[in-house]
Amino acid sequence: MKHQRTFAWRAAAAGAGTAAFLCATLVPASADPAPSVGTTSAPLTAAAATELASSLAGDLKDDMAGAYYDADARKLVVNVLGEPAAEKVRKAGAEPRIVRHSLARLGTVQKDLTAKALPGTARAVDHRLNKVVVTADASVEGEALNDLEEQVAAHGDKAVLKRVKGEFAPLTAGGDAIWRGDSARCSLGFNVTRNGLAFFLTAGHCGELLDTWSTSRNGRYVGVTVASSFPGDDYSLVRYTARVDHPSRVNLYNGTTQAITRAADPIVGQRVWRSGSTTGVRSGQVVATDVSVTYPQGTVGGLIQTTVCAEPGDSGGPLFSGETAHGLTSGGSGNCRTGGVTFHQPVTEALRDHGVRLG
Repeated sequence: MKHQRTFAWRAAAAGAGTAAFLCATLVPASADPAPSVGTTSAPLTAAAATELASSLAGDLKDDMAGAYYDADARKLVVNVLGEPAAEKVRKAGAEPRIVRHSLARLGTVQKDLTAKALPGTARAVDHRLNKVVVTADASVEGEALNDLEEQVAAHGDKAVLKRVKGEFAPLTAGGDAIWRGDSARCSLGFNVTRNGLAFFLTAGHCGELLDTWSTSRNGRYVGVTVASSFPGDDYSLVRYTARVDHPSRVNLYNGTTQAITRAADPIVGQRVWRSGSTTGVRSGQVVATDVSVTYPQGTVGGLIQTTVCAEPGDSGGPLFSGETAHGLTSGGSGNCRTGGVTFHQPVTEALRDHGVRLG
């Protein structure tokens, strides 16, 4: 269930809080062993593949069962339910792959499993496997694990259970760092505007705990949280209350910045980058979209899952590719020494819900 809190605007406020970085894990999907139907399509960029996938979804409707981008081959692979749809995909310049289960059927499975979700679990439709992948962490054991195994098995070949080490749990820790006093730290996501006023987006679990923000440890307040949603979603809107530069750019932590001019949802398989105040800029691939993760505080849905590592303090930081904004870091597992995965709130939803735009 979505929990939303709205704050009245004020110039500054006193008080203390702790920013949480949510730790969660989902095993990256492996390639589907089912054979695919060849194509001679021209190489595609990730952006072009995303546009083509959207166009095909409109043409094929229920006959399309998901798609993903093969970054190495630079091609779009489209799941379809039969040969007539496969031929349309070939003519459009993508590679068709005939699968058993429709997105509607898998979506129903994911919804059913989410309704019974336990803390320490995550669920995603894996387009490569054409299944719902349910991941359970180390805290799910005994009778709870037996029940989960039965729930997954009840859906036959439409769902699969995976186990991971560690637990889905919040980590307290200290884009650019944003601070509350000298101990609580998250990362700024994207600068945005509305009606001539300047704001920025960050993680909702940061905004749920903290009302006011500075750009340095124990620094003067430069912003106040005006809206926050967590769980359900994981984003916060912060209004600037001081005169500070707020360009539509991302810190690359090498002395340069990346301009951000647009927002879009990514496609499975594309390469993305994440910037954060703890680990700087890291890159990886999109593993799944529309992922639901159940933290101890509740379930967050519609997330982007990636192989990009992150650590405490990176929460709220931007996920992007080139000039395109994709998401805000919600949580993750592992670290940037041994590797890990992360989950991100789609920025398109935050922009739409608050009527703001990048700028």
